[in-house]
This record gives sequence, structure tokens and C-alpha cells, in this order.
Amino acid sequence: MRETLRRTERALEHLGVAALLSLASYLFVGVILLTLVLMLTVVGAGVMPETVLMLRRMAGFKRRRVALWTGREIPEAYVPLTGTLGRRVRAGVTDPATYRDLRWLGLHFVYGWLLLYVALPVFIVGMLVDGVWCGLLGRRAVVLPLVARIADLEAAWSGALLRASPEAERAARLTERVEELTVTRAGAVAAHGAELRRIERDLHDGTQARLVAMSMRVGLARRAFDKDPETARQLLADAQDQADEALTELRHVVRGIHPPILTDRGLVGAVRALAASSGLDVAVRAEGVDEGARAPAAVEAAAYFVIAEALTNAAKHSGARKAAVELSRTGGMLRISVCDEGRGGADDSGGSGLPGMRRRVAALDGTVEVVSPVGGPTVIEVELPCAW
Repeated sequence: MRETLRRTERALEHLGVAALLSLASYLFVGVILLTLVLMLTVVGAGVMPETVLMLRRMAGFKRRRVALWTGREIPEAYVPLTGTLGRRVRAGVTDPATYRDLRWLGLHFVYGWLLLYVALPVFIVGMLVDGVWCGLLGRRAVVLPLVARIADLEAAWSGALLRASPEAERAARLTERVEELTVTRAGAVAAHGAELRRIERDLHDGTQARLVAMSMRVGLARRAFDKDPETARQLLADAQDQADEALTELRHVVRGIHPPILTDRGLVGAVRALAASSGLDVAVRAEGVDEGARAPAAVEAAAYFVIAEALTNAAKHSGARKAAVELSRTGGMLRISVCDEGRGGADDSGGSGLPGMRRRVAALDGTVEVVSPVGGPTVIEVELPCAW
């Protein structure tokens, strides 16, 4: 009986919210009529997209309520209202979802409050009948469950009215995917431009300056060779030091573009080398990553830089002494997990390099998930799709 009462209470709450939303639907009809009148003027063109957005919010709220009752999500399938005013008006008018929501709005105004009115007397009768039937005779409730059935009926009707057709869902997913790829492409272009500027700056400020200094010392040594051989030898020694330093900086720039160790030792070997030089006690575990065909070079490079950035952050900011890196190959996915036992609290605004990490992974259509509660631990999980 207690479970029946709890479910009946939830059903009445569901039907009560539906009735309130039905009342809001009645008030929203006035907004729609006002928008239609204003559409005859210039002002109405700006009001119409906002009215459609309000309608979508009401329908979205109802979808969440239905999902809360039934446990099944109702996906949305809307054409985005973006761009110029003309494009937004055209999208709102031509989107089939707008008319689907309007149909739900009109019908829900009728059955939203009507089903609550049906459920209330059923609840009163059920409390009397089932109170005796269950309390005195110890039998299963027979009337109160009808309230939950009415709530099921309301959710089924709303779900049927708000559920998009398979074609509309595919079109919405395709549109969302295009927008997502547009954003990731912009991020990849921005990251590529920043990387080129970094390489240019490193070459200009470091390697080029040392090569210029080396050239000047060689020129001075040539002039002083006949008159002061000792000074010439010292200048040549300095020039050789400059050449060694320039080579070191060039190697650093090359490693920033594509680490040669990836080509020589593969991803697992490169990660083990990173772990050994990170200053932390890092445990590396790999499962099927370098077995058989290797991942594409771009994917290996992205994975390498993500792990390098995560270990650098752990060593500099987390205060951790230990970390763990896991790499696994599952189907066409490369999965990476980096965990440290530090103080946690990492976020994109903390200067931890996470935004750059996300852009690098998003450019390859991958995902990054960061879990870093205050007090730790910090876990960074990355998935990179690739062809093996």
C-alpha cells in the first residue's frame, strides 16, 4: 500500500504540473495571436523567432517531465534559429517541429487539465475503497493504481505528439553535426595558426639569433686569423658553441611539431620516455596499442601531446607524487586516461592548458572529459577515433 501511495502521489504531481502547463498553453495562445498580428509589420519579423524559442522551451520542459515519469528520453529535432533575422524567420516558419509543437500545444490544453479532473475523483474513491480493501482485508489496491494509469496515458499522448519523425531526427542530428564540425574546424584552424606563430617565434628569437651570432663570430675569426690566431681560435670555439645551441633549439622545435621518438619507438615507447622524464612516479599501462597496425601519425601526435600536457600539469600544479597513464585500443578508438593523486580543482580557466588540449583533440573528432574535484584525484580521459 505504501508503494501504491508513493506512485499515486507522483502521478498526481505529474498530472498537476501538466494541468499548470495546460493553463500556460492557454495564455501562450495569446502570445501566438499577437505574433501573427505583428507579422504584418516590420516589428513582427523580430518577434516571431523569439516566440518560436518560447514554444520550444515549453515543449522541452514537457519532454523532460515525460522523461522523468517514463524514464525514456524524447529527443529534440529542431532547425537552429541562427544567422540573420531573415534566416531565423525562415527557419522558424519552415521547421516542421514548429507545427508539431503547435499541435501539441493545442491538444495539451484540452487533455492536460481534463485528465487531472478525472484523476482527482478516482483518487478520492481509491482512498476510501483501497483504505478498507488493503488496510482491513490486506488485499492489493485496485482503484489507486488507476491514477498512475491516467498519468501513463497523459505521458503517452504527450510523447506521441512531441516525438519527431525518424527523418526529422536524422536531419536534426546532421545539422547539429555540421555545426559541431564547423566549431571544431575553426578551433583547429586557430590552433594551427597559433602553432605556426609559436614555431616562427622560436626560430626567430632562438635559432636565428644564435645563427646570426655564430656568423658574426666566424667573420671576426677570419679577420683575426692572420694577426691574432689565439683570438681567432677563441672566436671559432664560441661559434661552435653557438652552433651546438642552435642545433639543440632546432631539435626542440622539431619535437614540438612531431616528436621523432614517436616514429622511432611508437606511442607506447614515447609515453614511457615521457613518464621517465616527468619528475613523477608514473605507471604506464598499455593494452593493444602498438600491436599490429599503428594509429595514424596525427592521432599518435595528439595522444602524445595530451599525455605530455597532463603530466606537466600534474608535476607543476597538482602537488602529486604519483600518476598513472593508461592506453587502450578498442575497435577504431584510442582511449587515454591520465590520473594523478594531486589536489585537484583543475579547470579550463586555470591556465592548465586544458583548452588547447580540447582543441587538439576536437580537431580529430575526439572527446575530452576532465574530472577534478577539489582534493583530487584528477582524471583526464580522452577518446580519439582512428583507422587501424
